[in-house]
Amino acid sequence: MPDNNQLPSHAASAAAQPPASPTVLWAMLLTLLSAFALSQAFRTVTSIIADGLRTDFGLSAESLGAFAGLFGLSFGVTQLFMGVGMDLYGLRKTVLTAFPLAIAGSAISAAAPSYHWLMLGQLLIGIGCSPAFLACTMFISRHFPSDRFAFMSGVGMGVGGLGLLFTGTPLAWLVQHQGWRFGFGLLAVLCALSWLAIFWRVHEPRLPSDDLPKPSWINAVKGFGGLLKVPHTWAIALMGMVGYASFLTVRGLWLSPMLIDRYGLSLVATGNVALVVSVISLFVPSIFGRFDPGPAKRRRRIIIGATVMASIFCALAFVHHPIATVALILLMGLASGYSVLQYADVRSSYPKETTGRALSVYTMAMFLGVALMQWGSGKVAAWAEHHQAETYEYVMLFVAAMLMLGCLCFRFLPKSPLLAQQGGK
Repeated sequence: MPDNNQLPSHAASAAAQPPASPTVLWAMLLTLLSAFALSQAFRTVTSIIADGLRTDFGLSAESLGAFAGLFGLSFGVTQLFMGVGMDLYGLRKTVLTAFPLAIAGSAISAAAPSYHWLMLGQLLIGIGCSPAFLACTMFISRHFPSDRFAFMSGVGMGVGGLGLLFTGTPLAWLVQHQGWRFGFGLLAVLCALSWLAIFWRVHEPRLPSDDLPKPSWINAVKGFGGLLKVPHTWAIALMGMVGYASFLTVRGLWLSPMLIDRYGLSLVATGNVALVVSVISLFVPSIFGRFDPGPAKRRRRIIIGATVMASIFCALAFVHHPIATVALILLMGLASGYSVLQYADVRSSYPKETTGRALSVYTMAMFLGVALMQWGSGKVAAWAEHHQAETYEYVMLFVAAMLMLGCLCFRFLPKSPLLAQQGGK
């Protein structure tokens, strides 16, 4: 008769390690979030340095959009490989291996003698930052209660929003007094400090599944690719490509140029607006996450939030008063918190054993969408300039149209059978 006190080797090794206390888990999560905060800073830095880049390199609106979009493109393309790396080698090793590229990219950008070197720096920064938020969401999924996932993800997005604060008034003041190169240099130093903190502080607790045999790289990649064959993945991915991208295209690229070109505001004044939007973004994700209605009503709330955002972009296109424009931008910051519900929707749409891969695919779609929308908005801006039309009117309408197209796909494409079982709509 078998001895019930004997455990399989992998379970025994996991049981031998005492579980980490909530305080230790929170400390590790906050340390990982420092890299995500810097990733947030990089993805929104273009809005503040755009005027300096146009002056130093003579960039057109199209080139500016391509520069901003390259971060999202390199970030999104490498998500698949970062997800595989985390499955095979763990969160800590993956982040510590990739993040030095962000340090190198920042240094190259700070010293860039031409636009091409600037693009190389942006490429390296995007790859280096690509595991940042995925590591945080996977850490939350692995080590915190599942019914707190939406709230915890909201908290993570809020803490990561500290990077947005830096690219508000502080960076605007530094750029105005020291130049945009100084901003990249400071970001390189902050990235190095974050890497050291992760190396010293983050040691992820082992789970029983960690001792199971790991798949090969080829099988792991096939596992990710298999998700693209699942019909409901496309509804999630297409909505993911436009939700966060719409907010980031305005906050991270066009906010400062629009306020400067339309109303003649100073760089610091536009930085103040960006700062207030960023402060709002610290809190609204956790608020939306706290009031997550669950699978039965979550998708309806996501569509409502996206529709409100599209309406704000339409209003930004046609409103030409500085106070009203700033008010609409702040309202955009408030409404943007709905996007945290999309992470909870992903988690509810797939079996638990594929959650990590699903989050990775979703994050890849999200940042490919950022790249495409920022690049596309640059094309639209260049077209408007060529036809002597009001540039930002067409840019905002383009963003609104892409967001509503994503909503239609999300509404009418197949949904997960798991959501159907839970009464999701």
